[in-house]
Amino acid sequence: MVKIAVFDSGLGSLSVIKKIQNMIKSEIIYFADQKSYPYGTKSQTQLQEIIEKSIRLLQKYFSPDYIVVASNTPSLMLNLVTPKIIDVKPPLEIAEKKSNSKQIGILATKSAINSRGLTQFIKKKKFPKSFKIFRINGTNLVDLVESGKFLSDKNYCKKIIRKDLQILSQQAIDVITLSSTHLPFLKPLLKKEFPDVEFIDSGNIVAQKIYSKIKYNKSKRNSLKIFTSGNVKNFQINLNRLGIKNKVKFLSTWL
Repeated sequence: MVKIAVFDSGLGSLSVIKKIQNMIKSEIIYFADQKSYPYGTKSQTQLQEIIEKSIRLLQKYFSPDYIVVASNTPSLMLNLVTPKIIDVKPPLEIAEKKSNSKQIGILATKSAINSRGLTQFIKKKKFPKSFKIFRINGTNLVDLVESGKFLSDKNYCKKIIRKDLQILSQQAIDVITLSSTHLPFLKPLLKKEFPDVEFIDSGNIVAQKIYSKIKYNKSKRNSLKIFTSGNVKNFQINLNRLGIKNKVKFLSTWL
């Protein structure tokens, strides 16, 4: 069975795992490094240390065939890709094709939107001059997901979404990339508030990357093992609310 380790700082990985499992039968090791939450306010040096340690940890204990760094922030700020390590970045090619107004928003964490990595990533895409790209700080929205408020207090979530996405009523942005893997959990609320905006994420792109690497897969079923470096009980409660009953185990980040 193909073994894939997927990690980020919390619930975000789940939005990617769902897409992988839809495309590929595999054994998935899901590591929510909640001890390091949030990635989105860390410096490049801090992120480098955290991500490298997580990769070593997963390699040591699980020997996966592939590791997915399921977070846009380190993927944009660090050079992570190897034949066995897959990152997650904003789906700008898809956004360009879908946008009629030629105004695209990148909704990401504070560290990601301020990073040189994102600037270089946008430049590499070589958008026509008629396009306008807006960087939007979604750090508060990421917190709505990781805290579980998107499940327990939807009215509060709506207030934060309206406040932090005021730009959508000021500009003709018609496509937003959900460039934190936490953000797809807010898609129903986002669509309700902004029905004329299309919200897209990179989950299918990541799944396709893995699929293209696997030449022959004997796996006939999916399995999911879940670990956290944070509070096991609280994480289990949030997963249960999402309908995920798999038992959560603690995984220390000490090597």
